[in-house]
Amino acid sequence: MPGFSDALEWAKHELSARVPKADLDQRDADYIREQLPGLWLLASLYFRADVRGLDRIPKDGPVLLVGNHSGGNLPPDTFVFTLAFCSYFGVERPFYQLAHNLVVSMPGLGSLRKFGTVAANHDNAALALKSGAALLVYPGGDYEVFRPSWKRHEVDFDGRQGYVTLAREAGVPIVPVASVGGQEAALFLDRGQWLARLLGVDRIARLKSVPILLAPPWGLAVSDMVPRLPLPTKIVIEVQDPIDAEDIAAADDDVINDKVLASLQGAVDRLGAERRFPVIG
Repeated sequence: MPGFSDALEWAKHELSARVPKADLDQRDADYIREQLPGLWLLASLYFRADVRGLDRIPKDGPVLLVGNHSGGNLPPDTFVFTLAFCSYFGVERPFYQLAHNLVVSMPGLGSLRKFGTVAANHDNAALALKSGAALLVYPGGDYEVFRPSWKRHEVDFDGRQGYVTLAREAGVPIVPVASVGGQEAALFLDRGQWLARLLGVDRIARLKSVPILLAPPWGLAVSDMVPRLPLPTKIVIEVQDPIDAEDIAAADDDVINDKVLASLQGAVDRLGAERRFPVIG
C-alpha cells in the first residue's frame, strides 16, 4: 500500500534525523577524568571487573578493537572495558566506541558521547581511525547482544565482516577483545527477530531484534528499551594478540574474520570454563 510505504519512509527519516552526527570533539577528556574514579569503583564492586591483557594493545596510534558483545542495551562489557582502557592508557588517548543509532540518540544518554560513543556506521568508524584513535566495534551488533543466555559463550557475528575491510582501508591492526559474563546481566529468552519484522522496526529503525527477556524490576519484558537493573554479574575481559595491518592487507576477508572468530571463541571458552556459577562467576 502506498500509504503504508510513505509512513515507513517518514518514520525512517524522523529517526535518522534524531541520530547525532559523529563529532569526535564531543569526547571530553576532562569529563572522563572526573567520572573515572567513581565509575571504576562501581564497576569493581558491582561487576567485579577483571580486565586482562591491556598491554597487548599497541601503546599509541590507531587500532581497531573487535569484541564479542553481550548484555543487551545495557552492555556491561562495554562499560567495563571503556573504563579499563581509559584508566590504563590515560584519558588523553583518543578512544571511541560504536553503538546502535537508537542508543546514541536516546534521551539522557548524552554522557556516552562524552566518553566517545558514536553511531555505528562505516563513515564514523573511518573518521575515528583516521584521527589516530583506538576504536571499539562489535560486529555481531544486536544479533549477538540479544542471543539467548544459554548461548552466552557463543561468539556469533552473523556473517558480518565489514570490520575487516575497515581495518584494511585504514591500514590498522585488529585486536580481538574477548569477554564473558555480560549475557548473564539478564535472562535473554529470544532475539525476537520475528517480532522486529512483525512490528516493522527492522525497516524503520534498522533494528533486527526485539528481544524477550527476564530482568528486574519488570520481570518479563519485550524489547530492551525500558530502563532496567542489570544483574551484578562478574565481568571478565581479556585482550588477545593483535593481527598486524600487513597480515590483514595480504589476506582475504574470510581468512582474517576466521582468525578473529577463532581467537575470540578460544578465549571465551577458556574464560567461561573458569566460571563456576552464572552471575556469581
